[in-house]
Amino acid sequence: MRREPREYRTLDKDLSRVTNAERAGLHSARPLMRLGLALIFIAAASYVGTGFLADQPALGILAASIAVAAYLALSIGGNDVANALGPAVGAGAIGMTAGLLLMAAMEVLGAVIAGSAVTATLTEGLVGSTLGEGEATARMMLAALLAAGSWISLATWLGAPVSTTHSVVGAIAGAGMATFGAGAVNWPAMAMIAFGWIASPLISGLIAAGLMVLLRMLVLDREDRIAAARTWMPVIVGLASAMLAGVAELAWHGSGLAANAMLVLVCGGLGWLYTRRRIDRQARGMGGGRLAMKQLLAVPLIAAALVMGFAHGANDVSNVAAPLTIILDSLSAGGDDDLRARLVLLLGGLGIALGILLFGRRLVHMVGSRITRLNASRALCVSLATASTVLWASLLGLPVSTTHVAVGGVFGVGFYREWRDRRLAASHAPLPAEERRRRHLVRRSYMRMILGAWLVTVPAAATLAAALVRIVGL
Repeated sequence: MRREPREYRTLDKDLSRVTNAERAGLHSARPLMRLGLALIFIAAASYVGTGFLADQPALGILAASIAVAAYLALSIGGNDVANALGPAVGAGAIGMTAGLLLMAAMEVLGAVIAGSAVTATLTEGLVGSTLGEGEATARMMLAALLAAGSWISLATWLGAPVSTTHSVVGAIAGAGMATFGAGAVNWPAMAMIAFGWIASPLISGLIAAGLMVLLRMLVLDREDRIAAARTWMPVIVGLASAMLAGVAELAWHGSGLAANAMLVLVCGGLGWLYTRRRIDRQARGMGGGRLAMKQLLAVPLIAAALVMGFAHGANDVSNVAAPLTIILDSLSAGGDDDLRARLVLLLGGLGIALGILLFGRRLVHMVGSRITRLNASRALCVSLATASTVLWASLLGLPVSTTHVAVGGVFGVGFYREWRDRRLAASHAPLPAEERRRRHLVRRSYMRMILGAWLVTVPAAATLAAALVRIVGL
């Protein structure tokens, strides 16, 4: 065997070191690149928005408000993508990059098509006519936007999946009280929103646990899993597709009941047919061998994640659109009101989508794997429970916390597994107390951390917003 001259071998080593150094430099530069792209988006949104409303007298406040709203949308995307994508990535059904791209697209669609109902609730219900017009209201909402965005960014940096809805509502309440007094807040509306925060994660957890029971009965505990999956998985995807089409059509104010029903049936049928053929191809490819559940559930899980992305865009875009709409209304911005509302929803959707792509990776890992171990079947139940809860809340105009709902679903599945394991263990031989504690499947430390973040978010955002109001001398 011929050996290369020593100088060639030395040159290869030197080139290898240079390549490794270049890779390390690119890796270390990625955070700066992401930050630069975020700043470009913020500047572009402010420039385009003020150009569209160039006849506005308070142009400086308007430009600052649009910039801060864009920043808040980026923060929401970076923090909340875990709600939709965490279970799917945690189960290995979809890769991180592909999942982030799909979520970004669905967020924009959900925001533009179905984001107006929840935005109206926050705009007209939480503060509404109690504020009035003028620069004082605009500056107050600017302080609220900045406080909410700052708190969400801090939580994302710390790896805590706090509620962006909590942050925005708390910031609006704090800034309103600091500017106009306690009467500026519609407290019955605040109580209704708070009730939704409590009820929605419980509902999601119960739905997720119930779906887990059904999935075990229909597929997981069957002797022939492939045959059972071939029967029931297309039904799940068909129902998810039909639900998404139905909610989108209702939110978009469709052309009639017959047309709506036809759209729902067509989308449901296409989802059923695609999944059925996909499972058949997978089964033939295995040549009669055992097909992993991750393969069988991949398409239903991705479909549920897409529905969840749409639902999140429809519900949480209000956290950006409502404060910005109040600012525009208080400044008596001219132009077509309907077009302006659509542009505000589009700005929020695009900002959330870009935040997903730039900053969404950290919390996807948190929700997808650290609270409880998620395989494909558990992740499917979590995603379906979260998507259905948030979608119907959005249709009703209720601004629920998607973080609450998503983590509630994860907890529901985890606690169901604990109950099932203890029941199976009790049927054989009772376990000592120490062994029962060791068999906890829901990690209590993360549960306590997340609950603590939820409890502190509203007062923290309200206090920060009030402080910003006082600092700028309103």
